[in-house]
Parts: sequence; structure tokens; C-alpha cells
Amino acid sequence: MALHFHFDLDPFGRAFTEHAEASVAVRLGYALLASAKYRPITWPECCMLPTVGPVASNGASFFTSGSGIAYDEKLYARLKDEHPEHRTELEEIRQTVIEASTWKHIHESISSAEWRLVRSHACWGGTWIGHGNPDYGRLLRLGTNGLRKYLEECRAKNPGHDDFYLASRLTLDALDVLGDRILAEAEQKSRIDGPQQKEWSRIRDDFRRIPREGAFDMHSAAIFFWLLFTFDAIDSPGRLDQFMYEYYRLSPLEESEEMVTRLLEAMHQVRAWNLCLSGSNAEWQDETNDLSYLILRRVKELRYQTPNLTVRVHRNTPERLWRMSAECLATGNGLPALYNDEVVCPALEKLGIPPADSHEYCMNGCNQIDIFGKSHMGLEDGEVNLAKVLELTLHDGFDYAVSPPEAIAPSFGSARQATSFAEFLSLYDRMLDHIIGFTCDLANRCQEIYAQVAPNPLRSCLIQDCLETARDYKSGGPRYGHGQILAEGIADTADSLWAIKTLVFDQRKYTMDELVTALEDDFIGHDQLWHDFKNCEKFGNDLPEVDELCAEVVDHFMRELKKHRTFRGGIYTGGCSPFSRAAENGVATAALPNGKRKGEPQFADAIGATPGNDTHGPTAALKSQMRYRQTEAGSGFITQLKFAKSLFCTEDGMNAFIALAKTYFDNGGQQLSINVLDRQALLDAQQHPERHRDLIVRVGGYSEYFGNLTPDLQQNVIDRSEF
Repeated sequence: MALHFHFDLDPFGRAFTEHAEASVAVRLGYALLASAKYRPITWPECCMLPTVGPVASNGASFFTSGSGIAYDEKLYARLKDEHPEHRTELEEIRQTVIEASTWKHIHESISSAEWRLVRSHACWGGTWIGHGNPDYGRLLRLGTNGLRKYLEECRAKNPGHDDFYLASRLTLDALDVLGDRILAEAEQKSRIDGPQQKEWSRIRDDFRRIPREGAFDMHSAAIFFWLLFTFDAIDSPGRLDQFMYEYYRLSPLEESEEMVTRLLEAMHQVRAWNLCLSGSNAEWQDETNDLSYLILRRVKELRYQTPNLTVRVHRNTPERLWRMSAECLATGNGLPALYNDEVVCPALEKLGIPPADSHEYCMNGCNQIDIFGKSHMGLEDGEVNLAKVLELTLHDGFDYAVSPPEAIAPSFGSARQATSFAEFLSLYDRMLDHIIGFTCDLANRCQEIYAQVAPNPLRSCLIQDCLETARDYKSGGPRYGHGQILAEGIADTADSLWAIKTLVFDQRKYTMDELVTALEDDFIGHDQLWHDFKNCEKFGNDLPEVDELCAEVVDHFMRELKKHRTFRGGIYTGGCSPFSRAAENGVATAALPNGKRKGEPQFADAIGATPGNDTHGPTAALKSQMRYRQTEAGSGFITQLKFAKSLFCTEDGMNAFIALAKTYFDNGGQQLSINVLDRQALLDAQQHPERHRDLIVRVGGYSEYFGNLTPDLQQNVIDRSEF
């Protein structure tokens, strides 16, 4: 096709506009190919790995797996100012990109009433594209030439899908363009005497073969992986110790160790997401290898908070891996998170995933569960704030966190008139089912939009069954397309329900009318009622009746989710990963029967107790969480524990932790996230952040520098019980 624009500005948007007659996928392929000629390639001194930026140096629009088609208004304004002679054409391109942008389509698909419900923090669904776990090893093995050959074989078996395969081929061509640019740069710099001449010569030699051919040693594999990883979107490395191990063995140990260090440095620089180590196969044989141990050792030595690190454990996990994990946690970086194959794999198998694939699971993002290279399901499709749902139930669908209160949900009956706890719990369940249904519907609408306006030709090459069935990564191509909706505020809800059951219906000390009135008044003028409800028994202290009520609320949530199917062709399952949103959810939730007042940020930040309420020690806290049926959770179901550094960082302390973790996992626990901290250091860091710039804490499913957290979230971490 003849060029419509006679300049190279905004190459992504220009090519996308020029091919207006083609399908979105093909337009996207041409746009990625055009922008590959101009996307910045940097070489951070800490790692000397080719880091591809998302936006062309002369551009304003771009595509990533995490955002779809997007643009930067400031960059468009700059281009127009610098090139006034092309202002009209640039505006035409800008308007085309805006009309195609993923966020525009999503925003317009949601009504104002629906946005009001989402902004109340009751729930959200599908309003972002999410993480993924492509099989980067497939391209490392085959190279772009090998993958093109396989692509053409699949095309021959699936006539009538030429657009799909053309888009994928164009994306592979874009990788070759990047490789050719690197080769040209390396050839030039390898001729210059200096301390990096040897490294540039090695890079030159690598790129004479990659990316068109497969990797052939650890150096070429690391540099090829990083080019692909940053071109894709800087997401989750997945089971890196498994797909990189063959290259690790092909190189001298010293070189392999150096490249692992450089990869970890690079991942830290760009804030990569989840790197998953070890695990079992379908026969429960352990898959830990020398690369697993090396990565864990390097994470301990570097003491970075990123990338997220997950270690999978099971019945045959070596004691050495347990020990190294504990030693790494003792540094205080919050890494690794521990996941139990004995719970995760059965949970996935309940979704119809056979053991051969369930044992290929890994984490992405914070702690969502994916099947490495075979699924598009390891993302947060949505979230339900169970405690906000309780607030809506108590107030006939009104949001009492705002003034004046606003009706944002239907009423399923008056809480004031409930004559039994069973009747009130039924009202809550009906409200919860309504919010779950809305969340799944919203997530599905957004998934369909992603499929229509943000196909992903590259990931379609790297996720099994996409090329084989001629279906895009976003359109049901991957083998598994289940969804994950997260439950938040679990303990806050359970504590509130238990207090209602105890004080209103068992002891008859208060009426529902008195309680609802007190909640509407934010407990002001109701001091004795507030005291009684606040001091009622709490989840997290090994109280069987309280714990079982909590488990039943979660069971209902999980059962209801599984009634809903995803647009991607799977079913919804649940998890709990509050991320940094725990404090935000607390602020957005009005007074609750657990004694929480309106706007207080204190909120459950995992599946355990609301911070500070588990007062009977770690064994009691974990025994409460053992009462969940955790094989019902197909997404990360996060347990957080905080230990005093003075006790954990001893031989006896680490041995006790390992014993505690094994007991929890033997009794049905899915996951453990651990903070090893000094409370006085946290308090001092609040007042004097400049003294504690390297203080790291675990927040939900990720680790972060304490000073980067909001004040509310800092307090949430401080208030967690320290064991």
C-alpha cells in the first residue's frame, strides 16, 4: 500500500492509520513493525542487556500487553510543536489512535451508575488487561525463523485465518528489526577499544544468530530473553529456572552465574513481576535444579524487593530449598512467597485442568495463578469487597461512606426487620450474589473489548493452542481461559457477622434497628454498643465457630463465582490478594459491626485477621486459616505473617518457621507471605524516612520499600500482629 504520510513521526500510530482497511490485528502488526525501527534500546550499566522501551523515540502512541493501544497526549503536543508543518496529519493520526484506544472503549461501555458502584470500592471488573505468562522458552528454542515455520504449518491446517497469521508474522518481523539494530550497534562498538569492547563483541556474535535462530548458551539465552521480555511488556518471567536450565548447563558456571545476576539486576531496574522457582511434576517428583538454588542465593545477596519471587513447595521439596528460602526471608525483603503444590494443583484440577498441566502452574503479577505458556487466566479479572457488600446489605443498598448516603445497589429486604441471623445472612448472600454477578458481567464485557480492539499477536505465538487453533490470545485461543475474582475484607466481614449473630440474635443484647441506627451515626452517641461490638470475638484466634462462619462466607463466594463463565471460555474462580488496596478499601467502607468507624483505613490485608486482631499467636492464627477450604481458591489465597527479626534470624527461629510452614501446608494452607521486621524500625521510619530508605515490607502479593507506601498502608503494616 502506498504511504499515506510522507514522514516517520509517530510510527506506531502512522502505520496503524495507514492500514485502516485491514483488521485490527493486522493493523497492529504493521504498527509494531514500523515502531520497532524507532523504539529506544538502552543498555543499563548494571546488566548490559537490551531494554526495549514501549514508545518510539519520535512517537506518542504505543502498544503493550498490559495496556493495549494507548497514547501520550504530552508527546503528541510536543510532536506538533516540533513539526508544525505536519500538525494536521499528526492530529489525524492522534484521532485514529484515540478511537482505537482500549481505555476509550472500556470507559464508554460502563454506565455512570455502574461507575458509581465501582468507585464506591464495592467491586470492579475487567477494567484492565492484566498479566500473563507467555512461554518465552518457545522462542528461545526455535528463534523467529523456527517459529515462522511452525506458524506457516499451522496456517496450512487452518485455512481462512490469514489475518491472524499475518499479524503474528509481522510481530516476529518486528523482533528481527530490533535484533538487526542491536547487531549494527554491536558491530560498531566492538571496533572501539575500551573496557566494554569484549562484551560488545560477544553481543555482536550473539546477534549474528539470534533472534532468527534459537539461543545456544546462557549468554545468548539471557540476552535474547531480555529483548523479548521488554518488547512484550515487562511482565512475569514465570518458570525461568525451568526454561533457562538447558542454557545454564551449556555454559561455564562462572558465566551462567554472571548472567543470572545480570538478569536479576535488570528485573529490579524495570520492576519485573513474578519469577517462580521449583515445584513438582504430575508424579510429584521435585523439579528444583541448580539454577533454582542460584537464583534464590542471588536474591538473598542482592536483597532487592523485585522481582516478586515465588518458591513452590510440596511433599518432596528438598530440605535445602526450605532452608535457603528461610534464610532469604530473614534478610527482611519479603521474598520468597511460598506456594503449596498440594493445594494449588488440586484447586486447578477442580477447574478441569489435568495434573500434567496443573503442575505447570506459576505466578504472575503479585500472586495470580497461571499455567505457564498455556493459559490466559492468571490476572485479576475483578474484585469484590465483602465488607462493603455487608454495608450495602445493612443500609438497603445505600453507600454510607459518602455524605449524604447514595443508593448504589438494590435492596433485597430490610436488615432492621430481620428476625433471625439466618434471615439476615440470606439478605447478605443475595446482595453478594448480585455484586458477584455484576462483577463477572463487567469483566466479560471488558474481556470482549480486549479481544476486539487489543489482540496480541506476539503472545498468540507464545501461548499454546493459539497458533494451533488460529485464535488470538485474547479471544479464547489459550488452552485455559478461566477467570479470577478476588475477595477483599474477608475478616472484617466475618467479625461483623459474628458480632451480629452473638449480640443481636444469640444474646439479644441489641436489636437490628439499634445496630443499624448506630452504624448510620458512625457509633457517635452509641459508646456502649460500639464497645461491645468492637470487643466481640474475632477471626484469627482459633475460635472454631467464628472461623467456620468466616469459611462459609468464603465458600459461598467461591460457589457463586463458579456459576459464571468467562468470555475467554472458562469459569470464574476466586482468591484474595489485597495488594495495596486494603487501606483504600477501609477508607471507602463506612462503619461496620466489628467496631470499624467510617473512613478508618484498618482493613484485612489477606485471608488472616484484620491487622492486630489475631492476639493468640501464630499457631492460633494459622489454625483459623486452616478452616478455609483452600482448594476452592484457584487464584492466590494470601496468608501474611509478621515475625520479629530478633527471633526469626536465629537458627532456632528459622527451624521453627520451617516447621510452622510445613504444618500449615500439611493442613491445607495454600500460601505464605512473610515479613521479618523490627517494629521499632517501622515506627522510626514513619517519623524519619530518610534513615530507612532500604526498609522493605511485604504488602499483599508484593514487596515494596516502606517509604513508598501511603501513610494509611504504613500503619496497616505496623498494626499487623508481630509473632
